[in-house]
Amino acid sequence: MTDRPIVDEAKTPRFAPHMRFKFDARRDRWVILAPERMLVPDDIAVEVLQRCTGERPVAEIVDEFTTLFEAPRDEISTDVIAVLQDLADKGVLVL
Repeated sequence: MTDRPIVDEAKTPRFAPHMRFKFDARRDRWVILAPERMLVPDDIAVEVLQRCTGERPVAEIVDEFTTLFEAPRDEISTDVIAVLQDLADKGVLVL
């Protein structure tokens, strides 16, 4: 058995307590600050992370992107879950 968090549409992602997501004006980029490290997410990850408040399940985020980008829901879901799973695996997000 594994302790790896598994992202699905029912989960409600939020940042782990030791993570900070903020805009770094010096770099003109969004960054994730953690003890002794910094991650620089790409533009797609930033869009997803801005919605990870711990108040909305993944399904609602997927629905929003489906409407916003006028793309097939199953493709959006696959992409959003992949981004969130990668960040959950790195300890950035908790579910």
